[in-house]
Amino acid sequence: MSTTEQYEVARQLAELGHSNIADVLDKACVDYGDKPAFSCGKDTLSFIQLRDQSEALARFLRQRSGLQPGDRIAIQLPNLLQYVIAIFGALKAGLVIVNTNPQYTAPEARHQFADSGARALIVLDKLLPLVRAIQPATQIEQLIVTSMDDLTNPHYSSDEADVTRLMQALREGATLPAVEAQRGLDDLAMLQYTGGTTGVSKGAMLTHRNILSNVLQAVSVIKQGDVEYGNEVRVSPLPLYHIFAFTANCIASVFTGFHSVLISNPRDLDSMFDDLKRHPFTLLTGINSLFVSLMAHPAFDSLDFSRLKWVNSGGAPLNTEIARRWQERTGSVIREGFGLTETSPVVVASTAFTPYKEGYIGKAVIDTWMKTVDDDGKETPRGEPGELLIRGPQVMQGYWQRPDETAAVFTEDGWLKTGDVGVIDEEGFLKLVDRKKDMILVSGFNVYPNEVEDAVMRHPGIRECVAVGVPDLRKGEAIKLFVSLHDKALDEKAILAHCREQLTGYKVPSYVEIRDDLPKSTVGKLLRRVLRDEARAQADA
Repeated sequence: MSTTEQYEVARQLAELGHSNIADVLDKACVDYGDKPAFSCGKDTLSFIQLRDQSEALARFLRQRSGLQPGDRIAIQLPNLLQYVIAIFGALKAGLVIVNTNPQYTAPEARHQFADSGARALIVLDKLLPLVRAIQPATQIEQLIVTSMDDLTNPHYSSDEADVTRLMQALREGATLPAVEAQRGLDDLAMLQYTGGTTGVSKGAMLTHRNILSNVLQAVSVIKQGDVEYGNEVRVSPLPLYHIFAFTANCIASVFTGFHSVLISNPRDLDSMFDDLKRHPFTLLTGINSLFVSLMAHPAFDSLDFSRLKWVNSGGAPLNTEIARRWQERTGSVIREGFGLTETSPVVVASTAFTPYKEGYIGKAVIDTWMKTVDDDGKETPRGEPGELLIRGPQVMQGYWQRPDETAAVFTEDGWLKTGDVGVIDEEGFLKLVDRKKDMILVSGFNVYPNEVEDAVMRHPGIRECVAVGVPDLRKGEAIKLFVSLHDKALDEKAILAHCREQLTGYKVPSYVEIRDDLPKSTVGKLLRRVLRDEARAQADA
């Protein structure tokens, strides 16, 4: 649904001469050559090595697997060098990528494979039993399999007719003639599936133009002098199957010549700390729960943060108290971004060097328009909350094979309805109040969970928290607070006393439940929906 209007980024794209995403790597090889592009553990690929490996894979995919430009290929891997090879190999072959979470259950994976119509799958070997169980319900014909240690301990042979080892595909592809991507800016590059929090998971159709435009928009906040293209080390713990990491930590990092350090398992903090000590990192991308976990690790204060220029937070709301604690302990600033799968994903991006206003995320990136509207679709005045709407060249084309859902998420004049409640001030700074559906109505007053959670997190003894609404006969809805603790001596009474000091009466939780841990998604996002559904079920009972 995005248009082909002549945005500033369209002019920049024309100057670059790129016709698809794969061209980004070709230009990076000219600019950065043998410099390190990606590391994982103790292994590293230079930009030229990445290009050679991905071209070999592209040749194999087109000339041995029977895939044609526009066919869908699913990738189901954790953060590995093989993942980056797969991304650029698929794009060089002109295929449409379907990023798939390797921790999916069989029903989740089956839905995504079947809905996308993927004909091939690049997958981790230990996931083969799950794939075999669901493959008859999909169109997958070809499996390309890799192991965690394939680059250092390569495996070449397979006994199954429809399985090719990735290392064999690379070896064979290197002997084949070159192929052309045969994809233009307005052709599909990806089907990026949403989290499914508002129904069945849907594939956002993202074109080469969408992604390349968003790369240019994201790097527009990075100025030469603040960083050095080709000389920054960026730690990337967010999984590449997440749209934020895909665009920012993969494609944009290649565009800027950053050396990206992929973290395969950010929950293995000891291993991640080894990586942080191995590389003189200057940039870090994370998520609120990761910052909490890192700061709780006994080795945190022994890390060298002297080179760290700034930290980006994306994928989930950043708690202001966590950001304050991080800055106190590291001297580095976390700047939050905002985006959606449907916007490729960046809408707002900030760095330590861009304009900042406390309590706000930042301003929209170039060629991105934002407004807020009320329930009737009428634009709300600056400074007043409303549903956030977006326009720009990064906005998706729609949902794959779902015209009704596509129509529902766009206004008649082409604005994307985000489902987020936001405030845009007179200067254009955006503050997210909350998800529209998460708002709690207490005795006729609107209460936004993020506001409650920010207040709760000002207590140093609280590790994480989630506020949800539950049915209440007197108030309509009451607030229930779930917390995990740093200070195990804290009890419900003390937590509520703190809330009364920080919040007006109707915003104070009626219930507090202390847990050892709060549920999170595979990318570390606190699962408010799970806790809300659980709390409401208990209240109904």
